[in-house]
Amino acid sequence: MRVLYLLNISNPDRLSADSGWIFADLLAPALADAGAEVTVAAPAPAGDSRCGFHRTRVPGTKYRARFSADIDELVELIRIKKPDTVVANQIEEAPAIRTALLEAGSGALLAGYCHYLPFSFAGGGQLVLDPSLNDVGLGRSVLLAFAAGLAACDRVMVHSSTAASWVSAAAARMAVDLGEKLRVVPAPRDERLVRDPAAGRRQGEAGAIGVYNHRLYAHYGTEQFVDLARDLTASGAVRLRVMDLFGDRRAERTGLDDSPERMRDQLAALPHVQVVSDRGDRIRYKNLLAGARFGIAPFRPGCPWSMSVIDCQGMGLPVISPKLGWLAEHIDPELCFTTPAEAVALAERLATDDEFHTLHAKRAHASTADFTPTLIAARYLEAIS
Repeated sequence: MRVLYLLNISNPDRLSADSGWIFADLLAPALADAGAEVTVAAPAPAGDSRCGFHRTRVPGTKYRARFSADIDELVELIRIKKPDTVVANQIEEAPAIRTALLEAGSGALLAGYCHYLPFSFAGGGQLVLDPSLNDVGLGRSVLLAFAAGLAACDRVMVHSSTAASWVSAAAARMAVDLGEKLRVVPAPRDERLVRDPAAGRRQGEAGAIGVYNHRLYAHYGTEQFVDLARDLTASGAVRLRVMDLFGDRRAERTGLDDSPERMRDQLAALPHVQVVSDRGDRIRYKNLLAGARFGIAPFRPGCPWSMSVIDCQGMGLPVISPKLGWLAEHIDPELCFTTPAEAVALAERLATDDEFHTLHAKRAHASTADFTPTLIAARYLEAIS
């Protein structure tokens, strides 16, 4: 099978902070191992030497990635590569890709991957636009483009059952018939970030480290985490390590949203909170996780999946989490909280109770066992066959 993988990269200056790129970089070699011929079309190469690469322009902003597909380039690429399947990692581009397939005379299957949802559902089934894609009221247009993408695809892949439920509900509201298109295909875990949970820190000692390894956007609920950080560190039983995954960002990105920089400065000013950078180095990132006792999930309401949570769990770090979205689906119910007081109690118990920590370290590690690149590649190929 010849697979043309069209990958948008939103963080070309720090690929290690771009989950879509990491997903492709892990998945493409596994697809090749399974016998697929993979070409990645993206602003930066992903995969290994067996994977073809076609360089595309950096879209500049997240809105250009959704509204400025180059159909001429797509037609030429499809004619050259002659794919059996085209994967649209930016599903809003699917109508343009379908147009290009038509012009190129290609009968390739078009699969869209809903890597990021521009909406979520609140209590009572209310559809809520994602604030990160609603600058100057563009959220409704992005939502309609997303629906058009669903309609254009032969297959629609999502990360989780939560995402499948949300996508199905949104499609029904916009009169898009998904039929038998929908498939749940999680992202692969990074095997470089897998450790026997028994190798972690097991002693309950004062000042155990809780790690927050998520992007610091406001729409991830980082302001809520800033408030929680004060409570978590108040007793001295817990210290926090916060990852600055972006470093210095381009002006085009900070101009749209400077919340990561603002949140980083607020967190760095708190006592017992250490803001650190992995400098884009996965080995350094692993070592920063390895020195922690547990992880903390984001407060992002529209969370259909989180690579950073999987990173922690693969390292044998239990993750405490608000009961939101996929987090409530995936994380052990004993580690979910609804109030700051519950979060503090969980963090302090993981910091001081070795038996409780060991139990949940094993459960966390086991929860990623089905996410190996080999297993995910098999599910991916089944989904697009």
